[in-house]
Amino acid sequence: MEIPGLGPVVEDVEGYGLISAPVPVPVLGDDPRPVRLDEWYEDDPGKDDWHAAVHTFLALDRQTLHDVAPAVFAYYRAVAESIVPEDDFPQIAEPADVWAHVDFSRSVPTVERDGERGRVYVSIEAECAWEPEHGLQIVLRDGATVTKVGPFDGHLD
Repeated sequence: MEIPGLGPVVEDVEGYGLISAPVPVPVLGDDPRPVRLDEWYEDDPGKDDWHAAVHTFLALDRQTLHDVAPAVFAYYRAVAESIVPEDDFPQIAEPADVWAHVDFSRSVPTVERDGERGRVYVSIEAECAWEPEHGLQIVLRDGATVTKVGPFDGHLD
């Protein structure tokens, strides 16, 4: 099966739908990476919505992360204020500094439709130094509008 913007996709061996070969994802840096489509894609009659979200997401650049840095910093601050920090807990002074403590290297963006609202979302997971157990999740409605920044919990907002 061929997905516009992603090229050929195959069944994900982890059983979560379909997955592409590595493609450039400029918002996450220079390294190409696969993109996953949720298992509901194949039966969805509104595939154009998925294709539009993929196209929009793949057109984003690093400015998107710059714009969302204050929300990521707020997540960091919420975690910092809710725990007794250990010696290795990062000290982050301002929003622009959060990215030095976030690792997108293993991130595989996932495209899925929200069954309740009918919109298509792209979810990005990353590791972060201040919350190694739950990491960081950034969700973009229609591949563009950030709707969630926080711990990974599988929710889209």
